[in-house]
Amino acid sequence: MASNCNLLSVLGVLVFSLFHNLVLVSGQNLPAVALFTFGDSNFDAGNRKFITRATIAQNFWPYGKSRDDPNGKYSDGKIIPDFIAKFMGSPHDLPPAFKPGVDVSRGASFAVGLASILGSPKDSLTLNQQVRRFNQMISNWKEDYIQKSLFMISIGMEDYYNFTKSNPNADASAQQAFVTSVTNRLKSDIKLLYSSGASKFVVHMLPPLGCLPIVRQEFETGNDCYEKLNDLARQHNAKIGPMLNEMAKAKTDFQFTVFDFYNVVLRRTQRNMNYRFSFTNISCCGIGTHNAYGCGLPNVHSKLCEYQRSYLYFDARHNTEKAQESFAHLLFGGDPNVVQPMTVRELIAYPVNEPMREFWKEPEEENLLLVDDIDFDANASM
Repeated sequence: MASNCNLLSVLGVLVFSLFHNLVLVSGQNLPAVALFTFGDSNFDAGNRKFITRATIAQNFWPYGKSRDDPNGKYSDGKIIPDFIAKFMGSPHDLPPAFKPGVDVSRGASFAVGLASILGSPKDSLTLNQQVRRFNQMISNWKEDYIQKSLFMISIGMEDYYNFTKSNPNADASAQQAFVTSVTNRLKSDIKLLYSSGASKFVVHMLPPLGCLPIVRQEFETGNDCYEKLNDLARQHNAKIGPMLNEMAKAKTDFQFTVFDFYNVVLRRTQRNMNYRFSFTNISCCGIGTHNAYGCGLPNVHSKLCEYQRSYLYFDARHNTEKAQESFAHLLFGGDPNVVQPMTVRELIAYPVNEPMREFWKEPEEENLLLVDDIDFDANASM
């Protein structure tokens, strides 16, 4: 009889554990908090057209092609923050913060096309300037609401792309010095956001910059990636996790996760058919050897592919909506080798003011080949 009772107890624990895990996986009961994004064109929800008089190609067809809505986003449709906002229960896409009269109650994008960390052109904003714009609007949100909300950052592409074009013969020492200057400034800007009340951060690693269609075209690499630029991205990425670990250990209410954008994109580049991408080294829209110039510009007769969902890149350096949706799914609930030390869903649910129990760890090399073989195309928005 005693053995039967013990068996029932064990079964009860197992059943409770299963149902408990199902609740966690379902993503229900998340707090209704805001999403704020900062960075470059990958996260620009349409801000750049409000701070420049220049012609912005992204305001014209075929940008927005999948939604029949050219709205300043660097894609054929929605971008990663739009999907994350949807997963968080927001009733609409993440709005551009600089659009007059826009509803920012569930957050906003402060990202701007051509933005960099060390210095942006006059018709864009550095990350530091974006954070200061956020501080100018901070009265729109209560202090405890900001603390519970999510702050996503994706930036650095322009810094390294411009450095490589201006310094094609830079030696290892010059490269290391530049990476250090970029990541030190990034750390300073994140600290500024933290001092403004933010406590939950999602930081994107850089993708393999040498594999962008614009880089393949400009450096004439053909089907190969430009490894000098990839190496700079890897050096930058190697500093992100340890830097955030240090900040979280110094400030017990600092919480974060890191998205391994580099290996996520590289897997889709190298094993493209696993993800139903027929073309990963050329753009859907543009002209040139890799269709990497002129998409959307009124004075350029650029080519446009027939079916953008078969392409990893829509234009010279930005992904298609299909790719962006798959990235958002990985961020929100992906493998721990893709986003760690926790998923975005877990980060949102994690209690504020509570120290992190886990920290970022360097993924094991063999694991990088096993994760993320998930095709979201069947469930993607059409």
